[in-house]
Amino acid sequence: MFAKTLVLALALVGANAFVPGGMQPSFGRVASRSTTQHRQNTVVMGGGEKELKSRIESVTNTRKITEAMRLVAAAKVRRAQQAVLATRPFSETLQSVFSGLISRLGSESIDLPLLESREVKKVTLVVMSGDRGLCGGYNSFIIKKTEARIKELKAQGIEVELVTVGKKCVGYFAKRDTPVLSTFDIGQAPTAEEASKISDLLLAAYLAGETDCVEIMYTQFVSLIASNPSVRTMLPLSPSGIETEGDEVFQLTTKDGQFSVESESKPPAEAADFPKDMIFEQDPLQILNAILPLYINGQMLRMLQESVASELAARMQAMQAASDNAKTLKTDLTREYNRARQAAVTQQIMEIVAGASAATE
Repeated sequence: MFAKTLVLALALVGANAFVPGGMQPSFGRVASRSTTQHRQNTVVMGGGEKELKSRIESVTNTRKITEAMRLVAAAKVRRAQQAVLATRPFSETLQSVFSGLISRLGSESIDLPLLESREVKKVTLVVMSGDRGLCGGYNSFIIKKTEARIKELKAQGIEVELVTVGKKCVGYFAKRDTPVLSTFDIGQAPTAEEASKISDLLLAAYLAGETDCVEIMYTQFVSLIASNPSVRTMLPLSPSGIETEGDEVFQLTTKDGQFSVESESKPPAEAADFPKDMIFEQDPLQILNAILPLYINGQMLRMLQESVASELAARMQAMQAASDNAKTLKTDLTREYNRARQAAVTQQIMEIVAGASAATE
């Protein structure tokens, strides 16, 4: 809710993998000169203008498909932006009320189960991947990050269980030794109901003492060409963390005919002013206890949206790169076709001239 307001669940299709740290993606780069030359030689060795012409038509159709997928993704982004913006007022109000109640309680001890730290003997990792491919290394990066985290925790003697979100990680970890508590699909437009199902499961396990810590493995959106697989501790909560958590809103826009992203940083919501003589029907601690699950639900929804945004942005870049490669390949093939056609016409003219010369002798 308050972590990066991915107002842009970047629905963009199929892109190069988002490389951690903002590196350029490797999938879908424009083919090198040697690769292009190899393709040309292969086609020419196949023989004839018909094969070249068929290849050109095939590449043209492929480019139409990849370009359409890129534009469809952009349309999904617009809808995702509206969904995220619609949740902002609730998020800000929740944070404001929480901060105001903490200030009102002052130096009083806050005894809430969700804020209580315990000795960590078991950790629940929530892994968020995509349901589909064609997005470069988006899925593989988060899976590798999760594998590294599991290895790190087990090296410390801590038991690990998983909650997998997204078909790609569900299929991967179903064949591994780490136990899976539950699985969920993520879809292309996460809803509050889906986020609530996941957060309710985690809250129940934490409050029942079945786990001592809940960590979220998700992909943090950075830009259209980069994302960052991240780890975030969900439970136990930290009051100071909630009070000081700002937000960053991303908007998908167009600039010079190209898609781009604008970001706007939002400061933490101001604490609500509760006068000292205000009388609460319920104890402030009870109100806080009711607010915290809502906060967790909002955070879960936000991270789902951010993961989907990263996936869609990766898919968009992959389809853009594929379209560019198709354009380059079509140009090369058209050039080869024209040369082959010219050679065939020249050969025919030479044969006619030779035949006419032989006839006159």
